[in-house]
Amino acid sequence: MDRLSDYLIFCDMDNTLLTAKEGIPSCNRTVIKLFTSMGGRFTVASGRPPESIRAALGDLSLSLPAISCNGSLLYDFQSNRVLRHASLDQNQASIAIREILQKFPRIGVEVMAGAGEMYVIHANPYTHAHQVDEHLSGISCPLESVPDGWLKVVFAGDPETVRKVGQYAKGRYYGRSNYFLPTNQIYLEIMPTGVGKASGMEQLCTLLGARMEKTIVIGDYYNDLEMMKKAGYAVAVANAPSEVRAAANEVTSCGCSEGAVGEFLYRFIDRVTGI
Repeated sequence: MDRLSDYLIFCDMDNTLLTAKEGIPSCNRTVIKLFTSMGGRFTVASGRPPESIRAALGDLSLSLPAISCNGSLLYDFQSNRVLRHASLDQNQASIAIREILQKFPRIGVEVMAGAGEMYVIHANPYTHAHQVDEHLSGISCPLESVPDGWLKVVFAGDPETVRKVGQYAKGRYYGRSNYFLPTNQIYLEIMPTGVGKASGMEQLCTLLGARMEKTIVIGDYYNDLEMMKKAGYAVAVANAPSEVRAAANEVTSCGCSEGAVGEFLYRFIDRVTGI
């Protein structure tokens, strides 16, 4: 007979677990606490760095290490240490940043390095909102002053500009060590090749000796798709785009702000325990 502790649940944060303006719905907090108190294993898989994840969770404790910075960091909040760190090719990323800024001078540019510290290379209203909404303390500095150990680059702007930046990047060659990843309508990121939420999930399963068929992913956006496809079971929240909903085994009846994660977890507790 299955137990809740047999499963590892990986939950995206923004527009899945929470909204930047409203935070985590109270029903999500209540059901997650119930789930973990019954032995369930729950964590987040997010583009956010550890500092931002900690601020957003508040009194909500994770029972597993978190996938942070879209998979570039595995971070254990219980021991406050980095378990895995994947770095960009800084030379290739620097060339891309300089060319894109020259072509799109209003685009915002951030670099996350080290243990998720954020360095603002070129500020705009979207980088400011990013810092405010995700409780990030950014450091303004020129590109050449960013410390080594880059985790990812974030381009931030209005949806149309970000779309054009993505199209421009597709037509350029910046080497094979990095790749471009759209993570939101207003964000486009550069990530290390082979690194993503899915690779973070696989790494964590290896560390824990867990089976992939016992993983469950809850997501809402295109950067969740690879992780959803590799998981044993995939859940999309109702507000996800149609392609993401089509890739899921199950779609919640309500959206993020109505408590989609709590809705699924409550049904899952009943499904496994019969309580």
